[in-house]
Amino acid sequence: MRKINAGRVLLGGLLAGVVINAVEWLVYGVFLGDQWAAVMASLNRTMNESAGAMAVYTCWSFLIGILAVWLYAAIRPRFGAGAGTAVKAGVLMWLLVSVQWAISAAPMGLFPQHLIAIGVAYTLVELVVATVLGAWLYKEEAA
Repeated sequence: MRKINAGRVLLGGLLAGVVINAVEWLVYGVFLGDQWAAVMASLNRTMNESAGAMAVYTCWSFLIGILAVWLYAAIRPRFGAGAGTAVKAGVLMWLLVSVQWAISAAPMGLFPQHLIAIGVAYTLVELVVATVLGAWLYKEEAA
């Protein structure tokens, strides 16, 4: 079995991170921004849109992208190279990141259930597409 090509994981992960960041900006910044601001106002809080907060969100999205491509590389020997394996890795990342958060957040009652559901639904598409694109750049190291 070949070793995971860390350089290609990083390269593919950065591409996946760009996709994740772009979708997150569209969904939270453009489409749902006002709704989330209203939710935060109802909690007597404001949205933290400082440069530091944005840096954390951006770095987190890149880390998720890198981990998704690493996961693809790790399961590739068992499931084979290609989009089908990348979809499996993307779905697993979705379960670990998005669904886990929703299961944790929903019972607290702080956030509207429809906004949580929208987040879970769009991140399934986001993470699968990002992982497939990142996996497209991944190549095994030569033996």
